[in-house]
Amino acid sequence: MDVLTSEKIKVWISDQIAVVTLNRPKSRNAMTYAMWLAIPTILAALDRNPEVRAVLITGAEKDFCAGADIAEFEKVRSDVAQATAYEVAVDACCDAITKISKPTIAVLRGYCLGGGAHLAMSCDFRFAAADAMFGIPAARLSIIYGVKGTRKLLSLVGVSQAKMILYGAQRFDATKALSIGFVDRVAGLENDKPALSFWERLIGAKARPAQGGDPMADARAFASSLTVNAPLSMAGAKYQLNGMVGSTSGLDLARAEAMIAAAAGSDDYREGREAFAARREPKFQGR
Repeated sequence: MDVLTSEKIKVWISDQIAVVTLNRPKSRNAMTYAMWLAIPTILAALDRNPEVRAVLITGAEKDFCAGADIAEFEKVRSDVAQATAYEVAVDACCDAITKISKPTIAVLRGYCLGGGAHLAMSCDFRFAAADAMFGIPAARLSIIYGVKGTRKLLSLVGVSQAKMILYGAQRFDATKALSIGFVDRVAGLENDKPALSFWERLIGAKARPAQGGDPMADARAFASSLTVNAPLSMAGAKYQLNGMVGSTSGLDLARAEAMIAAAAGSDDYREGREAFAARREPKFQGR
């Protein structure tokens, strides 16, 4: 079902999975200022929708997102005040992805650069096509990548690889992204993650791509496997894990404990116990 259509962002819901598509294929789905502002509202609506159990974020046609639309920077990011407002909009957009209570998967084809990388890193999981290409070219524009995006990069790949990516401003392919932990799966590789043993990585062996592979099919299959699990459990785990990244200072312990208590008193917890006793599949409602 097509539930929201605009010129630049489309949303479909089917089988309890929402697919948010960046729709500027002629510009490699580069993000305009208006798009950064629009996505939090879309995600808030999906978070409220009980029919949605997981959210996939992708780009139309051949690319995920080439980053911010630099072509409009003279109008929307040409001085310090505008740059500050722009960064606030980017962070609000990516925070909305991080904070939505439902599992999120970035489905990555083609370019995933700059601000597009921040979008992808804000998701719980990243499923890539074998032809995906990654990079953060901020150092080529004399832009300092945002604090929140840098923190996410650090948590995924570690300090040394984060420095390589940010200092070098070079692009890297899906095999490299998988090997350093930037993505979770690459469609078409023989194994999901990692494709190499410690010793194979030590001697510099490379994962071998197989022919074909559809990251959207992989993401939908994985999302479908999550839709049968208890929404309250996943939401609680997501809140705790996201708050613990880097340090516990970002975690409201009182809220975390309240979520645990709410789950313990929920209809879903009763359903889970009854289903276990009856040896049947539980049917969770998120309440």
